[in-house]
Amino acid sequence: MFGSLLIILLTLSVLGFYLGRQKAFVVAGGKRSQLHSRPLYHGLYVAALVGIPTLLLSLIWVFLQRPVIDALLLQSLDPKAITGLSIAELSLLKSEIKSVAQGAIFGDPKPIVIEAADRLNHWREIANWAMVATCIAIGLIVLIATRSKIARLFRARERVEHLLDLLMIAASVLAILTTFGIVVSLTIESLRFFDRIPFFEFIFGLNWEPQIPIREGQVTGGGAFGAIPVYVGTFLIALIAMLVAIPIGLMAAIYLSEYASRKMRAIVKPLLEILAGIPTVVYGFFAVLIVAPAMRNFGAMLGVEIAPNSALAAGAVMGIMLIPFISSFSDDAISAVPRSLREGAYGLGATKSETIIDVLLPAALPGIASGILLAVSRAIGETMIVVMAAGIIATLTFNPLAPVTTVTVQIVTLLIGDSEFDNPKTLAAFALGLTLFLLTLALNVFALRIVRKYREQYD
Repeated sequence: MFGSLLIILLTLSVLGFYLGRQKAFVVAGGKRSQLHSRPLYHGLYVAALVGIPTLLLSLIWVFLQRPVIDALLLQSLDPKAITGLSIAELSLLKSEIKSVAQGAIFGDPKPIVIEAADRLNHWREIANWAMVATCIAIGLIVLIATRSKIARLFRARERVEHLLDLLMIAASVLAILTTFGIVVSLTIESLRFFDRIPFFEFIFGLNWEPQIPIREGQVTGGGAFGAIPVYVGTFLIALIAMLVAIPIGLMAAIYLSEYASRKMRAIVKPLLEILAGIPTVVYGFFAVLIVAPAMRNFGAMLGVEIAPNSALAAGAVMGIMLIPFISSFSDDAISAVPRSLREGAYGLGATKSETIIDVLLPAALPGIASGILLAVSRAIGETMIVVMAAGIIATLTFNPLAPVTTVTVQIVTLLIGDSEFDNPKTLAAFALGLTLFLLTLALNVFALRIVRKYREQYD
């Protein structure tokens, strides 16, 4: 129903655009010079005022419809049938009613469940049709009202630009609120975790074994939540990845921007950027089936033992994945350096390599740093390659030939299953996420300072 409503609202907006544009032509007597704004802006003004309020109303309606109907559903149940039920049992009963209402019937549901499902479907149908009728009625009223405002001196362009400003402000506020919501949710759950596990044990502990008994009789390791091994593994793999990606990506960018012909650049650059579109699970298969065995065989030839799942294999493949992030940003940054800086260096007798090292790279450092920062963030947040090539066991080691794990892998591992967020094992995922967020924020601040310093120097 909601999809059909969106199509109807889009149709109303298109209709409003053409009616508003037509009214502007009529008012101007066929002469556009008689209008304050072009007919296009009059049509956009009518379309925007028809589409935006009705869309917001439909979204608010959909957001509020479910909790309102759920409350009515619980109130409509026979008090004798729900007396004495706990919150979990009421939630289970409500889920069963919704399943029956959707046609997913398992076993022989009780009569009270069938009756409630019929009422639920009836209320949903009424609410959906009421939403459609209300939105259409409001859209038509707004269309008629806004079209009547069109006149020769009507400032439609200013109104449309003002609406666009409001939309951009709303998008910015939405992004800020989303970030704020993420931080708040991580902080609240992390504080619940630190109520049970000491903060300094988590930050400075050297043993990570989060398996704790969640039911009576279950045998586990007792639980240890020292996060140092997890973060060491994260930064070890990220460091290996960047040692692979930065030199190759930067040299590829220098070649493409300063040495390659236009024909070669048109071929090589798209081929490099294809690497960014390959799914990470494919990189994981590549690491497990090709890179890791090749490293083990090479290590055996040298008499060095390399684990089947090693940080070196995962980091090397991850570095290959990150090459296009660095090469693309660096290429664009180097190409954007003003021609005058190159000519000035050549005029002073500098060679091509000296110009690149002493002039172009420092001038392009803000763009290069942005690419490296994006690659580092991508490396820290990667999960699939690490799961397949490095493992899930948290080992405190700086040896790249040994198996390690990362923060994101542990977060996924901790949240697998149907465990509720009421024990340290599942809450530890939020603590890991919060500390990783803070570390990434500190890295961003550091990178922005570097970018600002060199931007002020070369602008």
